[in-house]
Amino acid sequence: MNKYFLKSAKIALILVYLVIIAGALVRMTGSGMGCPDWPKCFGYYIPPTDIKELTWAPNRVFDEGQVVIKDEKLLVATSHFTTGTTFDPKQWRLYTKHDYAIFNAVETWIEYLNRLAGALAGIAVLVMAVLSFGFWKQNKKITLFSWLSVFMMGFQGWLGARVVYSVLNPVKITIHMVVALLIVAVLLYIIKKANGKISNFKIDKKFKGILLLTLFLTLIQIILGTQVRQYVDEQVKILGYNQMQLVLENPTISFYVHRTFSVLILALNVFLFLRNRKLQLGFQKINWVMVLISIEILSGMAMYYFDFPYTSQPIHLVVASLLFGVQFYLILESQKSKI
Repeated sequence: MNKYFLKSAKIALILVYLVIIAGALVRMTGSGMGCPDWPKCFGYYIPPTDIKELTWAPNRVFDEGQVVIKDEKLLVATSHFTTGTTFDPKQWRLYTKHDYAIFNAVETWIEYLNRLAGALAGIAVLVMAVLSFGFWKQNKKITLFSWLSVFMMGFQGWLGARVVYSVLNPVKITIHMVVALLIVAVLLYIIKKANGKISNFKIDKKFKGILLLTLFLTLIQIILGTQVRQYVDEQVKILGYNQMQLVLENPTISFYVHRTFSVLILALNVFLFLRNRKLQLGFQKINWVMVLISIEILSGMAMYYFDFPYTSQPIHLVVASLLFGVQFYLILESQKSKI
């Protein structure tokens, strides 16, 4: 049972990161409103591929909850019916969560795949939680945190709906990202506890303290990054992508803070890397931290100096989330350090 639980926890972690990757692709392509309702997509479990499916026509069968776009508004079928020869407004109600009524097949399917990844991750977390009852007598924390992750996934789904209903409110997007990272942290904690291996690292209070600081700064950096990207997206809508250089020539204060934090985080992690080598503390994952930070800085420079190359944004975001995960796991390893 314990062996299967650990595998299920690792699968859940991978799928949560897959959701983060899918979310980054949604942000890169501007597909956040590809499905204007939730949890369905235009009222369908499998979304439409052509605008004709969302256009009213005579002698068409509609099920309750299915959506059409008419006069630049979303209309929802109030029951199961077959349309007549003329449009009957009594068969429809206005969608009132927001007034966004645009269909783009590519954006719709990108957002749908993001939701599908979220559903798979939720199922994996639920399976893990059920298997966690095998640890109840041995370690109750594993079971409790496993079920905590289930509730967090449910809360994350609820947040996803709020993001859509708000038409991609920046604050809600940021909260959505932070909760995803907290879920990663909980799953890593569960994996570490269930692994049962005794850490064999040397104790160093300064290393542990600065590691905690760098994790906190990395989280702040991710939050700042979402704000910078939101500003860029808003300016691009106004000026157009061809004016990206003009957008980057007049950044907000959050951009400068974001860039300054990157230097500070790099310096602190270089210190941790050198201290780990000098004192032979044994934290091998610090090498991964340095690799991830290097990729993060290079992708950030690419976005600024080369006007946001197509894949630079998702790489930047996904690497940041991986960096957070590795740093958090390093902290877990340092908690039970023994000489």
